[in-house]
Amino acid sequence: MKLYYFPGACSLAAHIVLEWIGKPYETIRLTREQTKEADYLALNPLGAVPTLVDGDFVLTQSAAILDYLAELNPEARLQGDTPRERAETRRWLGLCNSDLHKTFSLVFVPTFYSGGDEALGKTVADKATEKLQGLFAIVNDRLRGRDWLTGRRSIADAYLFVLLKWADAKQVSLTGLDELRAFQARMRADAGVRVALKAQGLA
Repeated sequence: MKLYYFPGACSLAAHIVLEWIGKPYETIRLTREQTKEADYLALNPLGAVPTLVDGDFVLTQSAAILDYLAELNPEARLQGDTPRERAETRRWLGLCNSDLHKTFSLVFVPTFYSGGDEALGKTVADKATEKLQGLFAIVNDRLRGRDWLTGRRSIADAYLFVLLKWADAKQVSLTGLDELRAFQARMRADAGVRVALKAQGLA
């Protein structure tokens, strides 16, 4: 099994989950430029990471990859044992992927959405930052009284950890969101997380 990634991208979530699963895997580090080259585009036409290659099966999209890894390794218990537990995992995975991640794109490349207008781009980024703070507040409330999003460590937690790294990198204020900070500290203390961070040159 091979994971294509570049450091700090959402592919870090799959890297963490591969460590949690504890089975052999290989990582292939790319630059952003390499993701646009023909050989890689043949695997992932979007020119993005992650891409997971499992034998003759090529899978893209973070949420799909995380779900696949959990389904493939039920003994790791990263998805839930019952339909309701699995639905809960997918609910929070969906919030991470469809709401938080998507909103971050407006912070990372605001001028793309403003047609190159820098003033409008700043407005876009500022409004997206406000949206992120509201979404993170919802997650903070969810974590109150819980160590993990679903009550047990899951694939959604790996994704959330990456998004919190992005929040810090882009100076999205998490003031008062103490549950998120406690969660972040738990993740940083996790052996699998430490291995993935070190492998990507992030620790």
